Amino acid sequence: MSENTDIFARLKQDHDRQRTILEKLEQTHGDSDDRRAWFEQFTIDAKSHAAAEEQALYSTMMRKPETTDETRHSVAEHHEIEEALNDIAATDMSSGAWLIKFKELKHRYLHHIEEEEDEHFPDFAKFLTDEDTRHMRAVFEHRKKEEKAEAEVTPEKKDDAKE
Repeated sequence: MSENTDIFARLKQDHDRQRTILEKLEQTHGDSDDRRAWFEQFTIDAKSHAAAEEQALYSTMMRKPETTDETRHSVAEHHEIEEALNDIAATDMSSGAWLIKFKELKHRYLHHIEEEEDEHFPDFAKFLTDEDTRHMRAVFEHRKKEEKAEAEVTPEKKDDAKE
């Protein structure tokens, strides 16, 4: 595996785990211990992944004019996904509203990671040096660990979210 694909393979590894968690979460019912556990696991993993990805990959890609627009798009989607996670956390898990919000989040999240994998990552790879990829991998691993230790479920209704 070349250096340029290694960072993307590592990011996809997280995406694959998140797909699995979403599937398990979707199979839960009502305000159950399983639903709470899978939702917390997904939230912490998705938030820590997004923060580390922004600090490693997207900070590097912002410095490359050819990829600035794609980078901004993905970072904006990270913010929207975090808002949706917070809104879902503030919603009664046994309600139909929770399930509707979850299904919308799942759809948006899968779209986001598929867009990254199918479009952004191949585009980004064209502009990366070996030094870039070594740096990104090291930053990602370090930041993911730190971000995961600090990530939490933060209930906040979307209507109350700060701009």
